[in-house]
Amino acid sequence: MRRGMRMQLHTVFLAAALCIGLSAGAQTRIETSNRILSQSPGGEFSVFSSITKYLTLGDAASLSSWFADNLDVTVISSTRNCSRKQAQEILRSFFEANTPRSFQVTHKASESNKKYLIGLLNAGGELFQVTIYATANAGDTYKIQQLNISRQTAY
Repeated sequence: MRRGMRMQLHTVFLAAALCIGLSAGAQTRIETSNRILSQSPGGEFSVFSSITKYLTLGDAASLSSWFADNLDVTVISSTRNCSRKQAQEILRSFFEANTPRSFQVTHKASESNKKYLIGLLNAGGELFQVTIYATANAGDTYKIQQLNISRQTAY
């Protein structure tokens, strides 16, 4: 229950931060793209260029190098707060069962030391929505705090 509440608080915080930043015209930047993020060094969203590549390749080991020491991972309907190694194993199992074919970024945003990405993963003949929340730690190194993979539902 406590873990679920923390996930809900993070989601509420993200939504509020994005709304406040957008309405105030603050230093929030939103972009929509049909491609993998630019690989330009120092770009505002360059932190996601490697992450999107590893999602496209289904490379859980390389993706895990971007994980915080502990992070919240949700795959389909199972949520866990786990170590980097446990999260890597969860993703490895997911990628074995759902071989990735492509990853398309649909939204990305940043504010201060936080970055947020939403994308569609085509894997195993299904579409999955992937949501990633990363924060900067000492030295402006970004680490993934939350990773959510859910089945994409038709609207």
